[in-house]
Amino acid sequence: MTNLSLPKLAERLVDDYAAYEYLEELRWPYGPVCPHCGGLDNATFLKPRNEEGRARATRTGSMSQRRVWKCKNKGCRKQFSVLNGTVFHGSRVSVRIWVLVTFQMAASKNGMAAREVERVYGLCPKTAWFVCHRIREAMRAQAPHMLAGTIQADETWIGGEPRWRHANKRVGAKQGKTDKTPVFALVNVETGEIRSQVVPDVTGRTLRKAIKEQVDTERSVLHTDAAHVYLPIGREFANHESVDHNVGEYVRAGVSTNKLESFFAQLKRSIDGTHHHVSREHLQRYLEEFDFRYSTCKLTDTERMRQIIFQSNHKRLQYKLCR
Repeated sequence: MTNLSLPKLAERLVDDYAAYEYLEELRWPYGPVCPHCGGLDNATFLKPRNEEGRARATRTGSMSQRRVWKCKNKGCRKQFSVLNGTVFHGSRVSVRIWVLVTFQMAASKNGMAAREVERVYGLCPKTAWFVCHRIREAMRAQAPHMLAGTIQADETWIGGEPRWRHANKRVGAKQGKTDKTPVFALVNVETGEIRSQVVPDVTGRTLRKAIKEQVDTERSVLHTDAAHVYLPIGREFANHESVDHNVGEYVRAGVSTNKLESFFAQLKRSIDGTHHHVSREHLQRYLEEFDFRYSTCKLTDTERMRQIIFQSNHKRLQYKLCR
């Protein structure tokens, strides 16, 4: 598949009709798939009847460039489009805008702020924010498999230091406490796949639960720093090695947590520079966005966007669920 730049993609997507065609090319490489019965390449395209052949009249009399198909399977016979059964379904935002924003979020390692989407594409603030969250929902891994191999594990905290805030907003600054949000992450050194999540704390019980849910411990080797919380769970792995940052040890005979340190550094720079602030309530969605880009860093921008389109199947996100 040809890798496109943003100008080339915008040149190809002259209108919504072209955007529908491009989405069909990405999502249906072997022909249209009926979202109602699962029928493959057994549908009739309902050709528009206007002079240009690129728009149809809706029941209200307005013109729409939506490309409509009708399933030919007996017992189904339902109409559908390439948007049915995806996070894009039911949106009044132009399909062309959906494709362009998806491409930019897939291509930019720093992500794209909702305010930027609002300004560039002329959307209202709530719509731009909802568009970004729906694309993040598509980036979320669907029924992820268990990691196995050499696994690095580490944790970090997201948020500003209490001592730098206004006096009436400081939380435990004098007591040396923090209300930052703890984030725990795992990365498979061989495949580069990463999994990060917001956790309530960084106690041994919490981290052990997070690791057991994601990793096949019997077939894996664990690399961590010298934190004592990893010692009990490390015994359940085939082997557990650690490096001691307190004495300046960061790499020893291939053992390190440098991949995660690099991921955390990029994550924090992007939140500070692009989004400026991310609430604890929505932080997990942003983590899934950065996980996706990190895990697919060897793909081209177009391939990464195609992966998002594939992962959007059978996913819906209502506005009230992400407010």
